[in-house]
Amino acid sequence: MIKAYAAQSSGAPLEPFEFDPGPLAGDEVEIDVESCGLCHSDISMLDNEWGFTQYPFVPGHEVIGKISAAGDKVTNLHVGQLVGLGWHSGYCNECQTCNNGDHNLCASAQPTIAGHRGGFADKVRAQAKAVVPIPDGVNPDTAGPLFCGGITVFNPLVQFDIPPTAKVGVVGIGGLGHMAVKFLNAWGCEVTAFTSSEAKRAEAIEMGAHKTLNSRSDSELEASAGYFDLILSTVNVKLDWNAYLNTLAPKGRLHMVGATLEPLDLGVFGLIGAQRSVSGSPVGSPATIKTMLDFAALHGIEPETETFAMSEINDAIARLREGKAHYRIVLKNS
Repeated sequence: MIKAYAAQSSGAPLEPFEFDPGPLAGDEVEIDVESCGLCHSDISMLDNEWGFTQYPFVPGHEVIGKISAAGDKVTNLHVGQLVGLGWHSGYCNECQTCNNGDHNLCASAQPTIAGHRGGFADKVRAQAKAVVPIPDGVNPDTAGPLFCGGITVFNPLVQFDIPPTAKVGVVGIGGLGHMAVKFLNAWGCEVTAFTSSEAKRAEAIEMGAHKTLNSRSDSELEASAGYFDLILSTVNVKLDWNAYLNTLAPKGRLHMVGATLEPLDLGVFGLIGAQRSVSGSPVGSPATIKTMLDFAALHGIEPETETFAMSEINDAIARLREGKAHYRIVLKNS
């Protein structure tokens, strides 16, 4: 039996929950969960904001732990190995996107917390293909958030071949944005943090931003017209996207990784006149996650985290709901 924490209905507190996962599939591994990050997507799923949550619901998709069992078809991982598991716990491994290495775009990918029990538990199972070893130089105590928030902001750098000379703005210096600042600085880019918080402006500079811009100041946005090669939006709220579009250089890109539910209100001439683009992306493939971990190890990058005991899960959720997390929360099993 696996011991976990589950919600029985939308928005309900998490309670102790046990379930029998059945026999381990040949291509699966079972992971003894040492820690698991708490992501805003866990709360969105808990509240069924996206409309496909199944209850009882076990959240948790930023897992760090050691493999305790491996199926007879698993050859790339071994028992005792320290690994991480993110948003996806499996793929079809047969479609064109999987064959191209873009497993994160697989239409049949299995989310770790949708139709599957997540990592707020003592154990979690996943297809070996979706599990990535933790390299030396990556702190396992803070590594969990890299497997969702970290890869979400790192993936666009790889997908769009962002050059180290790029001028990049990061909108929202929170759980996603602070990691984007760190990655972009190490990538070599000129980084501007868009934030209206004085405290976060100072912290963004400490974390690697070269400049800050008051995102509530029309004059500061107007003064940056035509400047940025890339703007990475990590927020999940509606903004004046045309004002942000205007700060892009010719051929610049406004890229969305924050899951805002409001439609984007964009004037087409702001796109056509300077050949600008608007795009979005999810988490990365296992190969890109490995690249991100190697990059983080090389440059000493780790998320800013707070730690709670797994048994304090409801307190941690309340803190995240209140916007008080600084900047990510990690839950640890004793």
